[in-house]
Amino acid sequence: IFDPYFTTKQAGSGLGLATTYSIVNRHGGHISVESALGKGTVFTLHLPASEARRQPEAEQAKAQPLSTVQNTRILVMDDEEMIRDIASQMLKKSGYEVQTAEHGKQAIEMYSQALDSGAPFDAVIMDLTIPGGMGGEAAIQEILALDPKARCIVSSGYADDRIMSNYTEYGFKDIVSKPYAMGQLQEVLSRVLGK
Repeated sequence: IFDPYFTTKQAGSGLGLATTYSIVNRHGGHISVESALGKGTVFTLHLPASEARRQPEAEQAKAQPLSTVQNTRILVMDDEEMIRDIASQMLKKSGYEVQTAEHGKQAIEMYSQALDSGAPFDAVIMDLTIPGGMGGEAAIQEILALDPKARCIVSSGYADDRIMSNYTEYGFKDIVSKPYAMGQLQEVLSRVLGK
């Protein structure tokens, strides 16, 4: 059940538990599951405690200069609502303006509208694989046809995918692996935006 795209639902892509597993694993933790038909399912998460003192939120806000990213617009395209929400929260906390799209066609429409309105997106983070919909590989071609200077970042949970290995050949400016980490997103956007 923790494998990407495994699902018992008729509609869905099955990335929720794979993402959860990856996040827990990256934090040095462990997740287990017990399930009984007709009774229910219990997930148990074990995460290591930290002895480091947490920095108060007021100090965190002071430590992160936001002036360089204010008014910087990012479009996040992903079919998983949870991933869109997490990425959006991380980016907003970093000072970016964020909008989200569920699939490639919606992202192309939003990009086109933003371009026509004179307030284009500064970067687009695009999920590579969207089961039953247009993913990043097809969507980037249409976005680049609208705007050859578009700064698109490919995103996937599959680090060994051919596009992730050769992203520039497909028109992408950079890559970001899922699950997202705040520092990783900031670093990739800083490179792509030249800030």
